[in-house]
Amino acid sequence: MRYAPTMNTGPMRLKTSLALLIVVLISACGANPRNAGAADNVQKIVIAHRGASGYLPEHTLAAKAVAHAQGADYIEQDLVMTRDDRVIVLHDHHLDQVTNVRDIFPDRHREDGRFYVIDFTLEEIRSLSVFERFETVNEVSTPVFEDRFPFAKSHFEVHTFEEEIELVQGMNKSMGRSVGIYPEIKSPAFHTHEGKDLSQAVLDILKTYGYVEKSDRVYLQCFDWAEIRRIHNELMPQMGMDLRLVQLLELSEEFKQLREDGAFVNLAKVADGIGPSIHMIVEPDSPATELRITKLVTLAHAAGMEVHPYTFRRDAGSIPDYANGFEDLLDIFLYEVGVDGIFTDFPDLAARYIESRQGLESQAQ
Repeated sequence: MRYAPTMNTGPMRLKTSLALLIVVLISACGANPRNAGAADNVQKIVIAHRGASGYLPEHTLAAKAVAHAQGADYIEQDLVMTRDDRVIVLHDHHLDQVTNVRDIFPDRHREDGRFYVIDFTLEEIRSLSVFERFETVNEVSTPVFEDRFPFAKSHFEVHTFEEEIELVQGMNKSMGRSVGIYPEIKSPAFHTHEGKDLSQAVLDILKTYGYVEKSDRVYLQCFDWAEIRRIHNELMPQMGMDLRLVQLLELSEEFKQLREDGAFVNLAKVADGIGPSIHMIVEPDSPATELRITKLVTLAHAAGMEVHPYTFRRDAGSIPDYANGFEDLLDIFLYEVGVDGIFTDFPDLAARYIESRQGLESQAQ
């Protein structure tokens, strides 16, 4: 395949059914003047989105080690399953947007032209090189973020969930820190259709490595509401586990059409938090001087849930027009809106900003 270094941000993902249950409650918003919110003194957490993915190819052990060293409080792991039932860390259940699978196994795609993780063994997947995320149009591949790690350079590999846990726990010991993990069950319905129980496999691994209670340094997340309920109501009780669960949410036009009272109260019976798109919290076309903030955070907090929005990036085209740069974007969400933590590709910048804010608040007291 041919490579051309141009910017392409890709299409927005489709919205899950659970997110549709809470549209009206969050879409009712009013104009809020800038700097109207009070700073929240509660400790904010930085979640390294796919590791320090602003600096190294996403979900590589190198990106995770850097994220740990940069001060992340939690490191995210997207989890999918191989043909031989190994749980690996990869954002998609496809291989063709972050590896050279088309070159190494050109005939192993399905009818849709995609290369599925579940059709390969772990050994086969380890033979691939991991690149910066790219898109291919007319056989020309271009990186999604052109100013990040050089595309298709060096050699990085896919690794297992166990290997990443051992890296995080090992660095916790050697660096005297207590960084947590933030795994996501990816495409559970797809895995079930293929005869794999990904959630069960993930819980088995978590329990093996000592993640059992809500007090442990782990959040388990998923977009699939049915799977979150299954984990909460069936799998964890059977295993004697009680982890913090996070329901991920996405934005779509369909949100504005739903009418469902008590959605957050019902959601909080199962989930400990939500992970919404930033556009579900502040309307993306808000003017800089008059933010249009939805009721999402207020309603979630009233129901006792944490809010960890995604994704905070400093790349060109990634900062909404209402924010005057990356730090301003952090300030809006962390201290004006009052979210509890953020997913970011740049954990060092977020950790540094939070530390600086805490220093200023300490001086003012």
